[in-house]
Amino acid sequence: MANKALFRSLVGKFAPAADAVNEAGGLAYRLSPKAALAQYAATGCMNATFYASAGEQLQNILNLCSHPEVEPEFIARVALYARAKAHMKDVPALLCAALSVFSPGLLAEIFDRVIDDGRMLRNFVQIMRSGVVGRKSLGTLPKRLVQNWFDSRSDDQIFRVSVGNDPNLADVIRMVHPKPSTASRAALYGYLVDQPHDAANLPELVKQYKAFKAGESTNPPEVPFQMLTSLDLSKENWKTIARNAPWQMTRMNLNTFARHGVFEDRALTSEIAGRLRDEEAIQRARVFPYQLMVAFTQASAEVPVEVRDALQDAMEIATCNVPAMGDMGVYVFPDVSGSMRSPITGVRKGATTAVRCIDVAALITATIVRTNRQTQVLPFESKVVDIRLNARDSVMTNAKVLSSIPAGGTNCSAPLAELNRRNATGDLLIYISDNESWVDSPWYGRFGGNRTETLNQWSAFKARNPGAKLVCIDLQPYATTQAAEREDILNIGGFSDRVFDVIAEFAKGTLNTQHWVGVIEAVSL
Repeated sequence: MANKALFRSLVGKFAPAADAVNEAGGLAYRLSPKAALAQYAATGCMNATFYASAGEQLQNILNLCSHPEVEPEFIARVALYARAKAHMKDVPALLCAALSVFSPGLLAEIFDRVIDDGRMLRNFVQIMRSGVVGRKSLGTLPKRLVQNWFDSRSDDQIFRVSVGNDPNLADVIRMVHPKPSTASRAALYGYLVDQPHDAANLPELVKQYKAFKAGESTNPPEVPFQMLTSLDLSKENWKTIARNAPWQMTRMNLNTFARHGVFEDRALTSEIAGRLRDEEAIQRARVFPYQLMVAFTQASAEVPVEVRDALQDAMEIATCNVPAMGDMGVYVFPDVSGSMRSPITGVRKGATTAVRCIDVAALITATIVRTNRQTQVLPFESKVVDIRLNARDSVMTNAKVLSSIPAGGTNCSAPLAELNRRNATGDLLIYISDNESWVDSPWYGRFGGNRTETLNQWSAFKARNPGAKLVCIDLQPYATTQAAEREDILNIGGFSDRVFDVIAEFAKGTLNTQHWVGVIEAVSL
């Protein structure tokens, strides 16, 4: 019989030594420069997080863009991935601004695919004007790209994206001076920048808006909700707005519609419910699953059950690509520690989201449980929390149960240690955390050695389960992990549904050998 004591002493012997200290002061592994940039791009909203300020995140991203291991082509691919797959806004615009310095030609190749709406255009211009990438003016090529952005859109498209500030669209027009090719475009530019223009040549949509605003028309034009809210609207006006609202606007304004009597119309109520559960509309909206949870939990009692049920249907659609693991033994470890109570998109004065990291972790956990009903869930803070979920309950119900667990310190190794105590077997283990483990750090006097306790415990688990795989989903823009990347360990950041796709490929053994970085390297320029 093998010497068990000797075998245990060799567990983790070949695991790499930790090479970093995380933001919480614990022992950690530094992500590669490419993986770190991808992490910031998929989770960073340029707002203060629990451990890092917005300024620190900005500087870290710019430093990574300058790193010799990060080629301009990779920066471009990260920008495309972050916008198209991770559904992010701020960091993709920042990466485009960085490319204006590092590789203007690559910026030209990806500009239209990243800067794909008015919000993204304003973000890009704001970043360029701030000087953070080393220039305070747009420059010849970026200016031409912005001009082309205007030229490639219709009059109505430009008018509809004219909401928003810092800068507003008028500021951008004044800066780049796009040349109007038609009389209606000339009149539109004049109207937007408050300069003399021929009102007779204004696009029909603008004329409708002006007439409605002046009280000369009772039909609200099909313009963004924000352009109408300051006006004195009747119940019928609100019904027209609700009838014409795009998917995201509908999701965000259900309580507003309820207050203004929209749901008194049963036919319109059914129409809105149908819109919310429309699969193609959900995909086009690039909605985060957690945004549906927010809409559901914040819907007032005046929002009809039919509409609230449609939000739950939408949630099932938005998370339909959660991998089904078949006969695999799956464990999920949601982090419920104190730092996970911070806002998922960071703190922004006057606009901080009510959604916390723990809410997103709970939601991801609940969706995995819903698809894989044999999954075992071990929530953790300084220790594992004993809780059981009913796989037959809705995603919303289970997410609420998990997000209500009391907070504590962060000990990422706790669930693995518990499985090792049980001599448990398993095939796929999934952490959902900010990876800021410190309770189990040797520097806090509890453990020894120069490896993270999480990797030590994983080595022990692997000794019993040689085919097992570990996934670490990181929800925050930090550049360290508790388990160094290797063949059986996947580190991935973000909270869009794309995370599930990558996990599915990893579980099946079909993921690129470079894992998440490989997924981004495969993005076509």
